Amino acid sequence: MIGNDWDEKLKVIWDSPGFKNFYQLIMNEYAKKTIYPPKNYIFRALELTSYEATRVVIVGQDPYHGEGEAMGLSFSVNKEIKIPPSLQNIYKELYHDLGIPPKSDGDLTSWAKNGVLLLNAVLTVEKDKPASHRNLGWEILTDYIIKVLNRKEEPVVFILWGNFAKEKAKLITNPHHYIITSPHPSPFSAASGFFGSKPFSKTNEFLKSKNLPPINWRLD
Repeated sequence: MIGNDWDEKLKVIWDSPGFKNFYQLIMNEYAKKTIYPPKNYIFRALELTSYEATRVVIVGQDPYHGEGEAMGLSFSVNKEIKIPPSLQNIYKELYHDLGIPPKSDGDLTSWAKNGVLLLNAVLTVEKDKPASHRNLGWEILTDYIIKVLNRKEEPVVFILWGNFAKEKAKLITNPHHYIITSPHPSPFSAASGFFGSKPFSKTNEFLKSKNLPPINWRLD
């Protein structure tokens, strides 16, 4: 389904009758309603960041629900879409942390290609109905993805912003890995601990301490 090493890592999920039934339910939703992201972008995070290449995971909740926004990567939007407030705050923290100026658009594809798995816990959403596909079945897959990465011997950084993402910390038990948590970058919570949390420099300091290449956080 993906076209890289995730297919083998997730074979137990792909082959399970329960997931096949759930996936057919989602495809039926696409046939009847306006669902985001486009079908060919549902698994884009896995397509762009293979299991082997994953050095960092940034966990989001579910896709943006406005027209043309969602493109398969957590916190990221298509280039022609106005940058959402949470991503504006991520850019602000990136600048204050590493001095990297904000990008003119909200497309985070370059991070994904550089080893940052931008994983939403729920991979689809109905138009204008946030969280509408929560608890339908996507979490079985995405929690399993985190568990698979937890078994990885090479250290991985898990960046968990907000209470929803922090709940995933219980799945990360391997002491080789590094968990960074803070409040969500949303305008409602960014000032209470997201700003000044320095997730980008902390990530690179950890990777370098393990003799692993740092992430290129620039979004040129």
